[in-house]
Amino acid sequence: MVKVYSQANSYDYPFPIVTLAYFLRYPNPFSTHVLSTDVLDRTFDPITQRLHTTRLHLKRSKAPGAVLKLIPRSFVGASAQGESQAYILERSTVDVKEGWMKTESRNLEWTGVLSVIEKQMYHATRTPSTADSSGKLGKSSSSLDDIFKDSSNSKPPLESFAFGTDRTTDVTTMVTLHSTLGQRFKRKQAEEGEEKVGFFRSWSQASLQRSIEAIGLRRTSKSQPNAVEGMKVVLERLREGGFANVLEGMRRDREQALGIKGKV
Repeated sequence: MVKVYSQANSYDYPFPIVTLAYFLRYPNPFSTHVLSTDVLDRTFDPITQRLHTTRLHLKRSKAPGAVLKLIPRSFVGASAQGESQAYILERSTVDVKEGWMKTESRNLEWTGVLSVIEKQMYHATRTPSTADSSGKLGKSSSSLDDIFKDSSNSKPPLESFAFGTDRTTDVTTMVTLHSTLGQRFKRKQAEEGEEKVGFFRSWSQASLQRSIEAIGLRRTSKSQPNAVEGMKVVLERLREGGFANVLEGMRRDREQALGIKGKV
């Protein structure tokens, strides 16, 4: 049994700017629960001219009350208030030449309760002025290399990317939620004895999985629109002031998340 959430949206920004915003999106006012982001690996393939990145995000979360009514807090590592932290592994591939980026994120915690895999595909909108006869972006399209040409410039030439609604980026998102919770309870019952998990005897494996997946789906349907709004905030910060403005926004958002005021 699997639940699937999907959505499609567009950003009124050129593809190179959207991909840049993707890597700068944490934290933002809609994701102050993201505590840290670390790059584990980043490679550039000179043959395909594709950038491959693996990152690890640490996120603070609160287990839904509906979940805590079904399973003990220990199963999700939650505190008495239902608060916990979780690591998210993210892999991405960017092809600026062809104008696409694909990403995949998955939770590393609580996988025995609910596995959540989010896949996204970003596509540069093809127009006669930016596409050749094969449908690929032509030489007139911008490159991320242009952004990093002068590393000493705190505000790179973002204006050269022609911010405007005539050049957009389309995004499709699919989130797959799958629970194997009942299987875990069966093993725990065999290891610890009937009395330790007696509460769950009235639950079938299928009903437990359906309940957890449904709760996860409702939570995803609420969080995904916020993710889109967060990207819009970062994109607007890039438009208004480039890297410096984004970094300043990150600082403010991190202070808010940590409850710090007036400190750098």
